[in-house]
Amino acid sequence: MKKTLLLLSLVAAPAFAGEGKWTPQQVLELDPAWLKAQGLQLPPKKLWDPQRGTGLLAGTVNTGGCSGSFISGTGLIITNHHCAFSIVQEHSSPQKDLITQGFLAKERSEELPGKGSRVQVPRAFKDVTAEVLAAVPTGADDLTRYKAIDRKQKELVAECEKRPATRCQVATFDGGVNYTLVDAVELQDVRLVYAPPREVGEYGGEEDNWMWPRHTGDFAIIRAYTAPDGSSAPFSDKNVPYKAEFFFPLATQGVKPGDFVMVLGYPGTTFRTLLADEMAERESRFYPKVRDVVGEAIRIMEAEGEKDPAGKIAVASLVKGLNNFYKNSGGQLAGLKRGHIVQKQHAAEAAVVSWAEKGGAKWAESLQAREALLAEGRAAAATYDREFLLAMSGRLARSTALATTVARLAQERAKPDMERRPEYMDRELPRIKDRLEREQKNLFLTADKKVLFAFVKRAQALGPDERIASIDTHFGKASTDAELTARIDALYAQTKVLTLEERLKMVGESVAQLEARKDPLLAFGLDLAKEQSALDDLKDRRQGAMSRLRPAWRKAVMAHAGKPVAPDANSTLRVTFAKVQGYAPRDGVIYTPQTTLTGMLEKHTGQEPFNAPEKVRAVAEAKRFGAWADPRLKDVPVDFLADADTTGGNSGSPTVNGKGQLVGVNFDRVWENVANDFGYNPDVARNVSVDVRYVLWMLDQVEDADGLLRELGVRKGAPVAKETR
Repeated sequence: MKKTLLLLSLVAAPAFAGEGKWTPQQVLELDPAWLKAQGLQLPPKKLWDPQRGTGLLAGTVNTGGCSGSFISGTGLIITNHHCAFSIVQEHSSPQKDLITQGFLAKERSEELPGKGSRVQVPRAFKDVTAEVLAAVPTGADDLTRYKAIDRKQKELVAECEKRPATRCQVATFDGGVNYTLVDAVELQDVRLVYAPPREVGEYGGEEDNWMWPRHTGDFAIIRAYTAPDGSSAPFSDKNVPYKAEFFFPLATQGVKPGDFVMVLGYPGTTFRTLLADEMAERESRFYPKVRDVVGEAIRIMEAEGEKDPAGKIAVASLVKGLNNFYKNSGGQLAGLKRGHIVQKQHAAEAAVVSWAEKGGAKWAESLQAREALLAEGRAAAATYDREFLLAMSGRLARSTALATTVARLAQERAKPDMERRPEYMDRELPRIKDRLEREQKNLFLTADKKVLFAFVKRAQALGPDERIASIDTHFGKASTDAELTARIDALYAQTKVLTLEERLKMVGESVAQLEARKDPLLAFGLDLAKEQSALDDLKDRRQGAMSRLRPAWRKAVMAHAGKPVAPDANSTLRVTFAKVQGYAPRDGVIYTPQTTLTGMLEKHTGQEPFNAPEKVRAVAEAKRFGAWADPRLKDVPVDFLADADTTGGNSGSPTVNGKGQLVGVNFDRVWENVANDFGYNPDVARNVSVDVRYVLWMLDQVEDADGLLRELGVRKGAPVAKETR
């Protein structure tokens, strides 16, 4: 990245420790003396070697929406229980409920393959800013600008992916100040090795989600495989464990308060570069709507799931994801209000504006860009409710999601590959097929019909200028509940979209062939897909404007700051430096940074969500701590806090010490820190990790997973942490 634009060089120790999601390249710009003073015992170049394009950071993998890390040279990866949940669900049934019971493969032959599961191992990063910006024609309007940038990104990715088993992306930083080509090796054969029982992996459930103190063992172990020659290959009995060059040995001594740690991973999206008015829109409209619409869908699915054990398993993964989205939105609202974040952003902007005005013509473009960004936001507000529902249409009723996926794929395949939306290009076809197949396990039609019913009722209530035409065409502008129920029942009864074999046939069909099926759900999906596509085109134009305006404003913000400014999270590899420490969430309350097995037992009620499995309780109550008790706590630590700068996507991130040894697995933030996405507050910025000693205690004392412990370099009664490779 361009040092002059991103202000990455640290000539003096920064005044912050936890703030900043730093890229691998930026780590090398940080002051080595400062890093050493914080607690890093490795040379920064061991973390990332730009000449090789790799380093210890490459031990951190992207598992698709989550992070993970190699913990052995034999392809073992540790991540979160909730990140491996889809594999557990895939192999579960009422007769073999692995979700509830957990799973341990005693031998490699018993490991369970995950349909469509993949991991990406980072390989290289290349600044392609000049190439991307040069592709924009002089005088281009915003839609043309977007299409030019989009096409150039696709061309760069296509060239990068000419090598086998390669997955590339062009990541945008600071709205378009910088574009970086990210190159990764993609491993296609991923298998479940160990998942604890649900009442360990989800102990505390939604009640404890985003909260502290936590006693959750949110971890799972998977393994990546390759062909015998080391190349990436789909699942095969002939495949062998991936030989990881870089991995994080387990630090069996764990951590204590004040210890230095690093959290490595793929944080998804943060919003610190937004203007105050843009933040205010999310506070006043987006998050309240999520709470309303998603909350209703969750209540429907949970209520119906309680009536049918198989249905409960079917919706488990979706409900889990939606619950996290729902509660996160509540935390964002609470944090924005408590931290006065919008007001602070207004003040920060005003300071930049005042500074830029004094700079005269030099910063005139930046000030004009800010005003234009505000105007874009005001223009988009007029159709907000319609756009929100259209955007949510693929996240709720699975019937609608399946029908629109098939429809949009057919619509996009009518175009040349380079002119399609990225998610429907040929490179995505294997993923689409995997998803369409895996979704069969998520279908619970009784609940799905009611979720669709609720969605249609909301669409029917929209104003005259915000109509969703496909809803009006297929369900009418208004109808009684009985009429709407009958229409939905008929839709489900007459469709083949929900039949796996037929749905997979549809993947290769044209729009004309799909229309010829005269399938009512497919017909609805085709019409809804057209409106989704039109909305995407509108968003493309807006994105073109953002790519023109945001960089000009951000350059002024960074110049005014006069100190390092880490870019917003964008699902690329980052590292944040932190210390293990508690916090004071409110007056008169101080939280210590560690929890223990004893605390977990104290929470146990025998009822969900605090129903610790009997085999876990028996060992804990007998104080069979093995080698995993903390000498200071005289107990086995379960979870711990640090002030790392994390967000969604950091689920499963390795938390490592200054030697590069794994001390924990990140899985959450505290409630007061949810709005960290909009601004870092050192007083409450705390992430939550499972302590590695709890992981080892579970494997050793509860599961007797001796073979796995040996593979990890840890033996019962004689734990040994290897040196970092």
